[in-house]
Amino acid sequence: MQESLTPGSAEPDYRTAFSEVDLALVDALQSSPRATWSQLGRVLGIDATTVARHWERLHTLGLAWITAYEAPHAATVAYVEVRCRPGSFEQVSRTLARMPWIFSVDETAGDFDLFLSVAAPDLHSLGTAVHGTIGGLPGVHSTRTRLGITVFGEGSDWRTRAIDSAARAQLPESRTTVRDTYSSHMRTRLTQQDHDLRAALSLDGRLSYKALGEAAGLSEHTARRRLLQMLRDRDLTLRCDIAHPLAGYRAMVIYRACVPHQHLEQTGIGLAHMEQVRLAVSVSGPRNLLLMAWLHDLNGIGPFENLLADRFPHLEVEDRTVALHSPKRMGRLLDRHGRATQHIPLPPNL
Repeated sequence: MQESLTPGSAEPDYRTAFSEVDLALVDALQSSPRATWSQLGRVLGIDATTVARHWERLHTLGLAWITAYEAPHAATVAYVEVRCRPGSFEQVSRTLARMPWIFSVDETAGDFDLFLSVAAPDLHSLGTAVHGTIGGLPGVHSTRTRLGITVFGEGSDWRTRAIDSAARAQLPESRTTVRDTYSSHMRTRLTQQDHDLRAALSLDGRLSYKALGEAAGLSEHTARRRLLQMLRDRDLTLRCDIAHPLAGYRAMVIYRACVPHQHLEQTGIGLAHMEQVRLAVSVSGPRNLLLMAWLHDLNGIGPFENLLADRFPHLEVEDRTVALHSPKRMGRLLDRHGRATQHIPLPPNL
C-alpha cells in the first residue's frame, strides 16, 4: 500500500522554507521525536501552540517528517551501486524507488548511476533481491553490492545542530549515537502487534498513543508500554527527516574509503560524530568504510576532505560520488526539492 503525502501546491521560497525556529524544532525532534509540544516549547523558548503550528506547516508541506523502522541489528542491509543502460535511467530509478525493501535511492554523478540502500531478512534473500530482482530489471547494466557490517552512525543520529547541547539535554529520551551491527539473518523480538505499531509510526512517528493502540488493536496503555519498551531495547528507531536541499544542505557526497582493520572502529566512531557525516558504516570489500556527508554546497567538499585528512590519518578516501537527487529516503518518495510526497512502507518482516 502506498500512501499519498502530497505537499501544498505552492512552491516554497528557497530562502524561507525553513526558519531558524523550524531548524531548531527539527533538531529537538531529532533528539526526542515524541517529546510533547510543551517540552519542545520550553527548550525552544516559545509556547506549545506555536511549536505545534510550526510542525504542522513543516509536515503538511513535506518539509519534515518522523518515521520509524527496526534497528540495524534486526536486518540484513546492503548498499548497491547500479549502472543503467543508455536511455533507461529514469525508468529504472522510478521502478526501484517503488520497491518497499529498497528503503533509499540516490541518483548520482560518478562511475555508477544509482546508489541503493537495501534491506532483507537474511543473506540468501538479499542475494536473490539484488541479483535476481534488481539485476534482472530491463535497463540495468550491472550492479555492485557491499554488505553493511557495523553502523557507526546513520540518519537517526544526524542533527541540524540548531540548538545547543544544554538545551538538548532537557529533552526526554534524548538519544546519542550508538554503534550497532547489521545481522546476517532476521532476528527480532517483535510481535505482530509490535509490527503494527511500527507500521503506524512509519507513516507518522508522532501519532498519539490512542491512535497507535487503535492501529495495532491494543489499548492506549498497552500501546504506550510496548512502544517505550521497544525504544528502551533499541528494537525500534524513530527518526526525524527533512527536505535537505531546502534546509540548506544542497550537496550530498558518498565516499568509499579504506581504513586498516585495527583502526576501523575508532575511525568510524570519530566520523559519526562529525556534523557533516550522515552515514558511517563498515562494509564488505577492499573499500571497507562507506561515508555519506551532507554539505551546504559543493564548495564544502574541499574543506570537509581537509578535515578528514587532519583528524583521521589512517583514513584513505578512494572515491567520491556526488548525489544529484534522492528520489527516496527511508520509505518516503521525495520530489526534486527533497519534499516527502508519498510513503511506501517497508515489508512487515523488516
